[in-house]
Amino acid sequence: MKISIIGGTGGMGEGFALRWVVNHDITIGSRDAQKAASSAEQYMNTALASYGNNIKGTIRGADYISSSRDSDILILSIPYDSVKLTCESISGSIKKDCIIVSPIVPMERNDAGFTYIPFEKNMKSAAQLLAENLPDKNIVSAFHTISEVKLKNVNESLDSDTFVCGDDQQSITKLNQLIEEIKGLRPLYLGPLSLSYQAELLTPMLLNASKKNKIKHPGIKLT
Repeated sequence: MKISIIGGTGGMGEGFALRWVVNHDITIGSRDAQKAASSAEQYMNTALASYGNNIKGTIRGADYISSSRDSDILILSIPYDSVKLTCESISGSIKKDCIIVSPIVPMERNDAGFTYIPFEKNMKSAAQLLAENLPDKNIVSAFHTISEVKLKNVNESLDSDTFVCGDDQQSITKLNQLIEEIKGLRPLYLGPLSLSYQAELLTPMLLNASKKNKIKHPGIKLT
């Protein structure tokens, strides 16, 4: 499977690349193709040191447009305020059957703590905004509450759940299979894409709770 991660030079992108390169070809997408190539080389060296010869996939770097082309799974690990501009640049490159995955969380920090922007400012959820800017594309949301630090540590189990929202069951099934390749991560279907806000708002809640109670790298698990 070909997986592209736009915004892949960040911590989440690194974690996804290291977890999935065992079985899949990964493209790290950045506005700066050279930066993407440098990050991809670093990730690949880390993966080789971790897995040895058990790697079936590769990691390469590319610009946004090139990385979105021919992808089976396209993860948009980008800031909320970059959604519209990014969608404008890649919309013509995404193939019809590509699954677009949103781990995007619209949040900001004030004196009280982290807050969820759509509730505070009467704005759209990240999933809603993506759907408006990528009409007729297949969008699924996931990965809002997983620890970036744990994700990058390939020897560690996440021991967490991630909520998945989407309107196409076949795409959800395909993404769930990919999620289950990450050690200790369980996908839980939350509902249609319109309910994605329920998963997104959990991120600022987790950050507030972890800061106030001195909990490192928290996650969510239903029992």
